[in-house]
Amino acid sequence: MATLLVANAGGHLHELWELLPRIGGIDLDAPTWVTFDTAQSRSLLAGADVVFAPYPRPRDPVVTLRHAVLAHRLLRRRRYENVISTGSSIAVAFLPEARLMGSACHYIESATRLAGPSLTGRILARTPGIHVYSQVPGWPEPPWHVRGSVFDGYRAEDSAQLPPRLRRVVVAVGSSESYGFPRLIEKMAEILPPDADVLWQTGSTDLQGLTVAARPRVPHDELAQAIAEADLVVTHAGVGLSLLALSNGRCPVVVPRRRHRGEHVDDHQVQVAAMLAERNLAVACEVEDLSLQVLEKASVRLVVRVDSPRFELEVDRRRTR
Repeated sequence: MATLLVANAGGHLHELWELLPRIGGIDLDAPTWVTFDTAQSRSLLAGADVVFAPYPRPRDPVVTLRHAVLAHRLLRRRRYENVISTGSSIAVAFLPEARLMGSACHYIESATRLAGPSLTGRILARTPGIHVYSQVPGWPEPPWHVRGSVFDGYRAEDSAQLPPRLRRVVVAVGSSESYGFPRLIEKMAEILPPDADVLWQTGSTDLQGLTVAARPRVPHDELAQAIAEADLVVTHAGVGLSLLALSNGRCPVVVPRRRHRGEHVDDHQVQVAAMLAERNLAVACEVEDLSLQVLEKASVRLVVRVDSPRFELEVDRRRTR
């Protein structure tokens, strides 16, 4: 039977895409995806069966209602045996509806949620029949199941053979339409060597007064290739870009956005940066502490893939007939 995969674009989509090869217990042949229409989703899911949903601003009830209408229409047009989501807001529209239609429903909380579930996670954990999973071993309690993290598949190590160099650099802040990150762009423009070849992916950042050759969005494949060829990757502390750096062998410098500066809806990127640094998978740094020494430290650290456990989904014994 068919499988439906649902995720907001950005880190949520990249997590689900990375976790898919590890998911066990269900048929994942030729699934249907529901996500937002972005440069990332179009290149990452090229050739796949994709349904594009309206892009929401954070906690946007109007667009959430539009997602619910889309879910109602899609789930009544075709029978899905399994529906899997890594969130965030779009999961609230799709999973309860799918459960009512008899699908086995699975919600995987983002790896960014280190202290506890998101609002979406709290809602879905209280919805009967939806299986909920955490990627963090510290906070979960029933009904949450721990199945490991998307970051378990990577290991980083310093290379004494690599001299520090900053000839080719990628600076990326994601594709959020609601939050820019001018502090990071301004600081990197200040400290990078003038002869460095830099790809600036700046999203919705206001670049007034800066002379960088900015690109708001870069297709996933092009950005991945640039990262693989770069000496250094500097990014906000988002899961999607961090995973993209790691999957292409680079240890990124991750810089958390701050809520009180209007850079995000909350401060979860501070926790993400700390977690990646603890795993030795990134060099975490605040904007004001960025320096050539910090950048060079990351440039000599290599990342390799390692075997990681399967992400086994719960068997649904309470299916609606």
